[in-house]
Parts: sequence; structure tokens; C-alpha cells
Amino acid sequence: MSSAVSAASGSAAGTTNSLITSTGIGSGLNISAIVSSLTANYGAAQTNSLAAQQSTLTAQVSAFGTFSSALSTLQATLSTLETPSQLASYAATVADKTIASATASSTAVLGQYSLQVQNLATPASLTSQAFASSDTAIGTGTLTLAVGGASTSISIDASNNTHAGIASAINSASNNPGVTASVISTSGGARLVLSGTATGAANAITVTQSGGDGGLSSLVYDPTNHVTNLTQTQAAQDANFTINGFAATSANNVVSGAITGVTVDLLGVSAANTPTTLSVSADNTAASTSIGTFVTAVNGVISAIQSLSGYDPATQTAGPLNGNATLESFQNQLQGILDTVKPGNGSVRSLADLGIKTDANPGSLTSDSTQLNNALSANLTSVGKLLGGPSGIATQLNGLINQYTGPGGLLSSINQGLQSSLSNVSQQQTALQAELASYSATLTQQYNAMDTAVASLKEMQTYLTAEFNPNQSLSSSPSVTSSLGSGTLGT
Repeated sequence: MSSAVSAASGSAAGTTNSLITSTGIGSGLNISAIVSSLTANYGAAQTNSLAAQQSTLTAQVSAFGTFSSALSTLQATLSTLETPSQLASYAATVADKTIASATASSTAVLGQYSLQVQNLATPASLTSQAFASSDTAIGTGTLTLAVGGASTSISIDASNNTHAGIASAINSASNNPGVTASVISTSGGARLVLSGTATGAANAITVTQSGGDGGLSSLVYDPTNHVTNLTQTQAAQDANFTINGFAATSANNVVSGAITGVTVDLLGVSAANTPTTLSVSADNTAASTSIGTFVTAVNGVISAIQSLSGYDPATQTAGPLNGNATLESFQNQLQGILDTVKPGNGSVRSLADLGIKTDANPGSLTSDSTQLNNALSANLTSVGKLLGGPSGIATQLNGLINQYTGPGGLLSSINQGLQSSLSNVSQQQTALQAELASYSATLTQQYNAMDTAVASLKEMQTYLTAEFNPNQSLSSSPSVTSSLGSGTLGT
């Protein structure tokens, strides 16, 4: 009996040793779940508070980013409006489009001109005599090509002394003065053609030769020395034309200095005594587009401010910058600038005179395109002074926006403060996680100690039950009961 109980006791002790190594086995409790729940509850208030702070700060960073982007979009529209001369735009048209076309810059002057073209500017073109084929050997030596004071010397030997070889040597010359060469094949034979790349009388082509077998003399063209073995098929000449009956010339067909602010592209020769009309008129398209883009950008800023700082009673939702003093201050200053009225008795003294007005309900701008175009046509100078110049609306707005978005500006300082707060919240979250981890470890240790104690008590219960009620213990064993029943229990 004693040995049996001892064995049972030893078995229970072994069981105890295995129980205390597994959390909750002794007590039957889910210690991991209990510790996790208690830890979560312990840190819930602070965790939620920090998460809410982080969410609010992140939303504000994003909101100020949206506001800054709207300001940048508005600022990008101001450069044209700030400079009155850039706002002015002109269009140049030519009545006979086969004679010329024209474009006008902001320096052009309203006017109408008579234009007649006697001849276009042309490049020089020289052609050789006909040879049997492009492979016919012409000669060897050195060819010197000169155009407008620049020249190059090209060596011709047995490897490139044909029409095709000479043309290739000219075209590949690194310091080519402005001559292209080609070969044309006609019923009369192959001919070498030299063409100038630049127009104008100063760009005539001269060809001389030296050394070799003398065969290159057939390609010499030197009018100064009365040697013209090449045929000039087109002379290099300046364009000749008249403006309002006064003669003018140009080395090329794109003339930029004849009429103030106007570039004329000569395209053809006028019929005798038949001038065409070149007109320079105001073009409001660019100015109207620039002002329209400005109005759209202003409305973008206003809409951003209302969305970010307002409150929607229908959804009971406040913007991330609801009631923010920075946005309210900017909006007040913006409205003050937009309400600018220029002193004087001019026809354009305010945005309202351009058909640009503030809609009282949403606070955005509306624009009357007809009134705007009428103002631009009637008094472009006044429009330029209202928007640009030292005290113009665009200039004032640019200065205001720079205070907010420029280096070291207000928005930069605000963003730095928000980023610092986010960093502080992150540090608090890290510290909280460390505290919760320590709290969880302490709870786990305490529950494991309890679990071990419960396991020990259960072991003691099992031992005492076996010690003080052996019959119960024996009767629970089928083999012992069977032995007692047969009367064969050994002593």
C-alpha cells in the first residue's frame, strides 16, 4: 500500500512539474487572453488619445498642404498680369497670304502698312558641265570652297575623284562653310550641283583648285578672276521689298526689323504695282485667357479655404482647419486686395469694371466675358495698370502669397510645428508601448505564479485523497477489485 501511494505521489509530482511549465494548465484559465485584455484596457484611454491626436495632426498637415497648393496655383497665374506690357497682345495679318505672313510681339504698335515684294532672298546654286556618268573621273588636287568669308580646302585623290566622290567629300567636310553637293543625272549626262545653305548676296559661292592633275579646273567658279567653269543657276541675293513705298532689303526671307514688334515671313513676289496690306491690331485673346485663368485660381483658393475651415450643418462635419485663424486672416486680406479701387477717373478702376464680381453666397468670383473683352478693347492700358505695376492687384497678391508660402513663410513655420507635434506623439506612443509590454510581462508573471500554486494544491488534493481514503482509491482500479473478489489477494 505504502509503495503504491508513494508511486502515486511520485506520479503526481511529475504531473505538477509538467503543469507549471504551461500557462493556465494548473488553473484551467486562458492566461494569455486575460493578460491581453487587461493590458488593452489598462492602456486604452492613452492609446486612443494619442491616436486621435495623431489623426488630427495628420489631417491638419494634409489640409495646409492643400491650401499651399491652391496658393501656388494662384501665384502661377500672376506673372503675366503683374507686367502690363505682357498683358498687351497684338495680331499681325497679311491680306495676300501668298506674298507674306506676319506675327506680332507685345512691343508691336497698332497700324496698317503697305507691303510689296520685288524678289525673295535666295542662296547661290552652281552646276558643272555634263559628264558621261557620276562615276566619271574628273581630276585630283585640292578644291577650295568659300562662302561669305569662310572657306575650306578639300583633298581629292584617286579614291574620290568622281562626281559622287567629290560630292561626298564636300558634304562630309568638318569645316564646310555652307555648301551642299549633289549629283543630278539628266539625258545629257551627270552634273555636280553645289548649293549654298544661306540666302543673301553676301553668301555667294567661290570654288578654286590647286595641285593635282589639273582636272579639277572644270569645277572652278571665281568671277573675281573671270573664271566661271561652273554655271550659276541661281545667284545669292537679298530680298528686296517696300513698306509704305520705301525700299528695304534683307539677307533672308524672315524679316524682323522692318516694322516695330513685327516679324514678316516673305513667301512670294508681288505682281507689278500690286501691294498687299499688313495690319497690326490688338488681340484680346491672350489677355482674356490670362485673366480667366486668374479668376479660376482665385476661386480655387476660396473653395479650399471654405472646405478646410468651414462646417457643413447638413452632415454635421467640420473641416480639419475649422475656425483656423491663419486661413481666416488670408481670406480677409485676399478680399481686401480684390476690392481694390484705383484712384482717378479712368474707365477701368476695379475688377468690377472688368465684369469680375464677388458672388455674395459662396464668396467666389464671377466673370462677364463680354464686359471683360469690351474693357480690354477700349482701354488695355488701364486694365494693365489695375492688375500690374507696383500697386496692381496681381502684384499685391503675389506679395501676400509670398508671406505665406515663401522660404521661412507662415505656412513653413506652421508645418514645422505640426511635424514637431507628430514626432512628440510618436515618441509618446513608443513609450506607451514599452510601458504596456512591461505591464503585460508583470501580469503574466503573476498569473503564472497563481497557476503554479493551483497546480500544487491539486497535487496535494490528489495525495490526501489517496492517503485518507485508500478504499476509494483501490475500488477505482478494476484489477484490484477483481483480485479481492476472487479471494486471491496476496499479503
